Amino acid sequence: MQVLIICSSPNQSPHNPWSTALTSPKKRPTPAHNSPRIGIVGLGIMGGIMAEELLRQGFKVCGFDIAPAAKARLKSHGGRALASVQAVSDQSDIVIVSLATSNALRQVTQALADAAAKSKHTPLVIETSTLPLADKMHCAKALKAVGVTALDCPISGTAVRMKDRAWTIYASGPKAAFQKALPILNAFTDSVPHVGAYGNGTKMKYAANHLVAIYNVAYAESVTLARKMGLDPQQMLDLFGPSPVLGTGVMRLRMDMMVKQQYTPPTMKVEVWQKDMQVIGDMAKSLHCPTPVFNACASVYTAAMAQGLALHDTASTAEVLGRMAGLESVLPSSSQ
Repeated sequence: MQVLIICSSPNQSPHNPWSTALTSPKKRPTPAHNSPRIGIVGLGIMGGIMAEELLRQGFKVCGFDIAPAAKARLKSHGGRALASVQAVSDQSDIVIVSLATSNALRQVTQALADAAAKSKHTPLVIETSTLPLADKMHCAKALKAVGVTALDCPISGTAVRMKDRAWTIYASGPKAAFQKALPILNAFTDSVPHVGAYGNGTKMKYAANHLVAIYNVAYAESVTLARKMGLDPQQMLDLFGPSPVLGTGVMRLRMDMMVKQQYTPPTMKVEVWQKDMQVIGDMAKSLHCPTPVFNACASVYTAAMAQGLALHDTASTAEVLGRMAGLESVLPSSSQ
């Protein structure tokens, strides 16, 4: 079996580079002697970390990306950089797609469909992006038209947390296809629940990120209140972080950054998170579902963008609230 992973670089050009390329410490699984060859198209933050982990575990990995630096990174870790989506697709039985924008998904979907139609090779596609549900459904429909089965498997977790096998992958789609994909997904995490029909994975990810959006701002507000009261925020984290009642993984990750007032390198950039906020908000509106707490938090992320924190971690919401509270900020008001 051969495997292809498609992940985008964060900065993609507005034209169709994918179509152009087509035409021109826990115990981890050990791959068997007949382990699949894995292809990665798009070597951004998530794709890059997956490639490195698969290579570390002994898988053979090839890939493609529109960014030369991303391809160089793959080579530096022992992978092979190929010239196009088609070159990688033709050598793969499973395709994992992880892209930053709907436009990129449309382009890559078309490239994969064209490749399958031309070669009659029909790899299983695993779509892992957090994007509008309608775009993900279009992907599955377009691929099905050329005989390609797709799974919807968004990832909950950052690149940093994958190193601790702390991801959860919400898998949805045909059960037989899920069973085929599971050994590859288990290379990254043991937490790969099957949540139902194609599209349910994305819905579950929306619910998860809805909570994370609120958690980030809630923790920022608590840190700000602690500082205003003259408390030591580090002591607060030491007390609350391990608590079975108060502590969460998001708290231990983001509140630590808030306490130190260090928001780079980011585990999730504010500008990227804004895309998720928009997608979740649009879904709620389409269902006429009230989200008053989520909506209140959205304004804090918007303020972070306005204050020049786009490239900082979402933990920088603590700086936004701190400034509102009259606290001294460690960052200039136009940090970029």
